[in-house]
Amino acid sequence: MAIVGVLIAMGVPSYREHLRRGAAEEIAAELGTGRVAVEQFFLDNRTYDGAPCPAGTEHFAVTCDSDDTSYDLTATGSGLMAGFVFTLDETGARTTAGPWGSASCWLARKGDTC
Repeated sequence: MAIVGVLIAMGVPSYREHLRRGAAEEIAAELGTGRVAVEQFFLDNRTYDGAPCPAGTEHFAVTCDSDDTSYDLTATGSGLMAGFVFTLDETGARTTAGPWGSASCWLARKGDTC
């Protein structure tokens, strides 16, 4: 019984980090696709104002802030990803803030660096 308890104690945090890595990769892909849509909108309209906002994912809500010459896409985590925030702007600058640390890139896992 003790062996099972030890295995569970070791496995649950590892599994949670595995799920977090998957959610981080999923929102990175969603923001990347969103960037393409926003840039296409700009090419068609010569403004970012009114550009489409990515839908988000199961673990992230995406908000968009845009005007004529700039935009910010912000993905804010909830549930398993609570505390995580990924951002992207018109210059291509990416940031991560959250339990894995803060960085000027999108962190894909605990311990990552830019």
